[in-house]
Amino acid sequence: MDDREKEFWDERYRSGRTPWDYGGTPPEWKAFVCSLPAGRRILIPGCGSGYEIETALAKGHEVAGIDLSKAAVARVRRRLGGKGECVEEGDFFSHAFGEAVFDVVYERTFLCALDRELWPEYARRMAGLLAPGGVLVGYFFYGQEPDPPPYPLGEGELQYFLGFAFTRVEQRASSRPR
Repeated sequence: MDDREKEFWDERYRSGRTPWDYGGTPPEWKAFVCSLPAGRRILIPGCGSGYEIETALAKGHEVAGIDLSKAAVARVRRRLGGKGECVEEGDFFSHAFGEAVFDVVYERTFLCALDRELWPEYARRMAGLLAPGGVLVGYFFYGQEPDPPPYPLGEGELQYFLGFAFTRVEQRASSRPR
């Protein structure tokens, strides 16, 4: 990602122009993370304000959050206090996660924040970061957007980009729209 991309997201977080920010943990994510045995390794790319990180940490999971925006990372770290070291500023595509593989990758419209030409790379990266049997849990944005980002998915696009490595287990509308 280039400096213009970083500045775009920093400006959005600094100005509070974050209409995608749920303002808390979505109930579906909370129920899912609570159903997991403690100690699961969870990655949250594009973690934004990091409410979901806080929920997963409270349930005894090992969490890594990453965001391109310095302002977003500062926001999460302020909220999490001493637990905030699990959040890093960085580029999801080039960040060295080491030999880490994750049991769960959680994404909330991260894909749709990316330019569409990055979607195939996103799919490969996600597949490479998950442990065998790992799960990608996501909130994906469908519909129309007059002033992207986000870049909404069209009918069948998620399957097109992820189908080579992932099997859809469940799909349903969120209980609360973005």
